[in-house]
Amino acid sequence: MAQDEEKTIDQLNEEADIAADYLEGLLDIVDYEGDIEMGVRNNRPTVQIVADDDTDIKHLIGRNGEVVDALQQLTRLAVQQKTGERSHLIVDVDGYLKRKRQRLHDIALDAVDEVRETGEPVDLKPMNSFERKIVHDVVREEGMKSRSHGEEPRRYVTVYLKASAAEDAEDEDEA
Repeated sequence: MAQDEEKTIDQLNEEADIAADYLEGLLDIVDYEGDIEMGVRNNRPTVQIVADDDTDIKHLIGRNGEVVDALQQLTRLAVQQKTGERSHLIVDVDGYLKRKRQRLHDIALDAVDEVRETGEPVDLKPMNSFERKIVHDVVREEGMKSRSHGEEPRRYVTVYLKASAAEDAEDEDEA
């Protein structure tokens, strides 16, 4: 399938089913109790692991989400092996990604407020591409500008005031 072709809802649901089966197998191996919830959000299959035991869940999230990130990569590979196509599946554990998105949203709004108050650009700490995209989206929604700088894994976002039309024209003259 071409990269730009959108998958049908049936294909996305099939990916979620494959992922759920794979994750259920992993939960059985580590002897963790958990429910698997599946869906499609923003044209991406999603699978969430929800468990009654907070201790088990913490192990599935890991420090700074390292384990849930690894689970997502492994699950995407399992889906790709079955379908022959790359998947943009999202795996979440006990709402970790939702909480992470909210924290990043708050960080971005704090940076926007600081830039508005001082007029000076604000550099944020290094983030992965998922985190940077959330920040860029929030900054854009707030009518400001942001740009990523640096090399992985130390890539970070800088938040700026949007330049006025006169400043933009001046910048183009200097280029």
